[in-house]
Amino acid sequence: MDMQTDAADTPPLPASVSLGADSRQYVTFLIDDGIFAVPLAEVQEIIRMPEIVQVPLSHASLVGLANLRGTVMSITSLRRIFRYPDLVHDDATRVVVINQGIPVGLVVDRMSAVVTAEPDQIENVSSIEGTINTDLLRGMIKATDGRGMIMILDPIRLVDSEFGSGGRRAEQVRTNAAEVEAERAAEITDELQLVSFEVAGQEYALEIENVQEIVQVPERINRVPKTDSHVLGVMTLRNRLLPLVSLREMFGLGAVPLDERNKIVVVPLPDHTSVGIVMDQVKEVLRVNRNLLDPVPPLMRDGDGGGDIQGICRLNAGKRLVSVLSAEALFENETVRRAAAVAEAGEQEDGAMTQENVRGAGTLEEEEQFVVFRLAQEEYGVPIGAVQEIVRVPEHLTRLPKAPAFIKGVVNLRGSVLPVVDQRTRFDLDDIERNDRQRIMVFTIEGVRTGFIVDSVSEVLKIPRSAIGPMPTLSDKQTDLISRVANLERQGRMIMLIDVDHLLERHEVGAIAEVTAAAA
Repeated sequence: MDMQTDAADTPPLPASVSLGADSRQYVTFLIDDGIFAVPLAEVQEIIRMPEIVQVPLSHASLVGLANLRGTVMSITSLRRIFRYPDLVHDDATRVVVINQGIPVGLVVDRMSAVVTAEPDQIENVSSIEGTINTDLLRGMIKATDGRGMIMILDPIRLVDSEFGSGGRRAEQVRTNAAEVEAERAAEITDELQLVSFEVAGQEYALEIENVQEIVQVPERINRVPKTDSHVLGVMTLRNRLLPLVSLREMFGLGAVPLDERNKIVVVPLPDHTSVGIVMDQVKEVLRVNRNLLDPVPPLMRDGDGGGDIQGICRLNAGKRLVSVLSAEALFENETVRRAAAVAEAGEQEDGAMTQENVRGAGTLEEEEQFVVFRLAQEEYGVPIGAVQEIVRVPEHLTRLPKAPAFIKGVVNLRGSVLPVVDQRTRFDLDDIERNDRQRIMVFTIEGVRTGFIVDSVSEVLKIPRSAIGPMPTLSDKQTDLISRVANLERQGRMIMLIDVDHLLERHEVGAIAEVTAAAA
């Protein structure tokens, strides 16, 4: 989704005219049959209606978020604030951008003009306090052209009335999420966290610390001549060349055409380069006890790919076997090493590694890693350390009697009862039919494991901290749950980052604990 505003279509603000010492200029616009104004000095710019990202749990007057040249801006409907019915946006619709420390966009039906008012033309609102709510007004301009009164809006009160003074307190957003995730990771001692994927009908996995990120297969892969057949070519990933290797062909399983189901698992190499391993499809994120990992049988060690497997993980009482790949063996694999060398040579030959790119590639500590999922048309991210596992949604969820309405049901997850919440319901989105793309993301909140159904899980993504900023404060619930947003301007993406600890309220955590105990 292209989140850029179209600067070429932005109507210019008129140049200032010669004013008297006490004269003021106002930008005027129409909402339904009323004419309103804001001081010209407080208007940053006027733009056409941009592409919008919908925000859950926000105030009814909020239209959504937009990207204003790299800055996340909230877009608010003045029609909704004034309790007028919604109107379909058309070519006349404009967004008046007011900047009170952070930009705020106000949607208006259409622009009118820039007017100049002398002090004696501005009337105090006290004369009409008994008939309308004047809290949002600074005064009224007595028009001289027969158009009646023009109401002067107070932009600060307008924003604060909808979102509270927190709308301008972005600097108070908590920024220690990375430290919290590090503490969570330190608590895990006897478990393996695995990213599982499928190749030729067989399930494999890598330990999650060996997965840098998971990305889509690009539309075009640049082929490299005179390389192994396993090497599919190279792609550009954040200004670096990433060599792509087919695990299918490395294991001698035969080549197949790539499609939208294929995923690239990016594995970091010891020399600080990376390689992309192309899988048929990524399945789940699993958290399993280490004692479920058995050594590789001797016969398998001699087969194709056997030397790259560190163990076999037994799930579902042995009915499901997952081959856990050895990252060390992949690092030493001659095909992988040659592919990395090809990419490095290509960068040196093409001069692709500018000083800026080198700095970007060498600052992994300035990135955060998120699992990205979708609900409706929007993207959300959760810190990868907070994800216990990701599993498919079963055909039927078991509904427990007397369970709270927000609990969709329970599932049996390897012998344990897992309560499941539908995240669409939590975000007041329309229900959809169950489908194969839906997943259950499992989190532990205040010691209670809970699953949340999402429309799909798309990728594991590393995001530079420079692209992460505070979310505009739009409501108390939204502020607690979604306090940050990743603005990936070059990709035209805006990813809302969720604080997992606030997915449930305290009384809901207690209710889920009771349901789990009763069903155990």
